[in-house]
Amino acid sequence: MPGAGDDLAAALADAWERLGRATGVRRRTLGRVGFATIDARGRPALRTVVLRAVDPAGRRLEFHTDVRSVKVAEIGANPAASLLLYDPGEEVQVRAEGRAELLPPGPDLDDAWTATPGPVRAAYRMPGPPGTPIADPALPPPSTGWTEEGRENFAVIVLAVDRIDWVRLVPGADRRALFDWTGGTLQASWLIP
Repeated sequence: MPGAGDDLAAALADAWERLGRATGVRRRTLGRVGFATIDARGRPALRTVVLRAVDPAGRRLEFHTDVRSVKVAEIGANPAASLLLYDPGEEVQVRAEGRAELLPPGPDLDDAWTATPGPVRAAYRMPGPPGTPIADPALPPPSTGWTEEGRENFAVIVLAVDRIDWVRLVPGADRRALFDWTGGTLQASWLIP
């Protein structure tokens, strides 16, 4: 993270770079991120998702989900959402806030499904939505082949990022920066960590 300690532009670049790395080779350690929506009772609802795509120029983050999941209904009722990545190796936290929506039907959604491996596609073929009560926890997974079965349950959530809060927690060199686009142009500032 050279230069990110005292340069706002470098801190923002570091935030996007870490989010991008989470979708690549370090996905196993960084790609599982926290995603929060607002539930039907107006309270935060937090879960872990796998970050699939990052577009810094478009300020977009993407991950896959089952269209039958509770988070999809929550986004439909209130699109306010946030995503949290924590890199324990370098003690850097990146929190992205914005508006979540489902990717509409079309080529981008089709491409995301096509790129989804057979074993991952199996999750979309479950007999009910995520969180459905079952009698036997050893429910056998459906076949893991590259079939179209379950395609109707596949969705991509896009988080349009309005704010990024970047924090480096290093004793004696803590830094925190806020990047906010809600006014139409980027406002960047250092904050007390």
